[in-house]
Amino acid sequence: MQVNDTAAIVTGGASGLGAATAAALAERGATVFAFDLPASIENAPAVEGISYVPVDVTDAEQVQGAVDTAAGAGVPLRTVVNCAGIGPSARILSRKGPHDLALFAKIVQVNLLGSFNVMTLAAEKIAATEPLEHDQRGVIINTASVAAYDGQVGQAAYSASKGGIVGLTLPAARDLAQFGIRVLTIAPGIIETPMLATVSEEFRASLAAGVPFPQRLGRPDEYAQLALSLIDHDYLNGEVIRMDGALRMAPR
Repeated sequence: MQVNDTAAIVTGGASGLGAATAAALAERGATVFAFDLPASIENAPAVEGISYVPVDVTDAEQVQGAVDTAAGAGVPLRTVVNCAGIGPSARILSRKGPHDLALFAKIVQVNLLGSFNVMTLAAEKIAATEPLEHDQRGVIINTASVAAYDGQVGQAAYSASKGGIVGLTLPAARDLAQFGIRVLTIAPGIIETPMLATVSEEFRASLAAGVPFPQRLGRPDEYAQLALSLIDHDYLNGEVIRMDGALRMAPR
């Protein structure tokens, strides 16, 4: 599917995976709407072709308004890439006591419900566009994690939320097939995002050493490259693609 002269939504679009994907889509000629929290947007770079929209992905009214804006851009809305997410860690039981239920719910709400919220409301708009070849209308890409399969100590909530994204992929693709909308998921490994910016070089090197090959951390632009490849490949649907250098996470 071509992205030139179409509209695209990227959540978490002000930094990390989302920023790289938004920039790649804009470079390909898409009109990009980068959804993110106001505090993140304040520090986002100005990029031609990208409009930053303050949105809390867990708020249905905010998402509906932002999706309406993207769908009313004068070009058809064809693409959604959900990158918004959080990753606090906590053990189910630690010396501090049991896992805080509100924290668990918050992580699931942002990572899983937020992705579902944007996907659902955007799908309605994509379904209303004119069909392309083979009746296709668009593609939605969600972001899971290798933690969906290899969750480490302290990742119960994060792994559960990302496992939900993996489980959502096929039924969502089947639900939206009648509208010509494909659904795919990328499960990244350890990527150089702002989440890793605060850790030491020594710790980053130890993370990279655990990757079989190439023995380094992944880059946001590699995620963006994969997302564009999935958009281009019209026969890919209902699949989860790991982008991790063959990494299988150890318990800790």
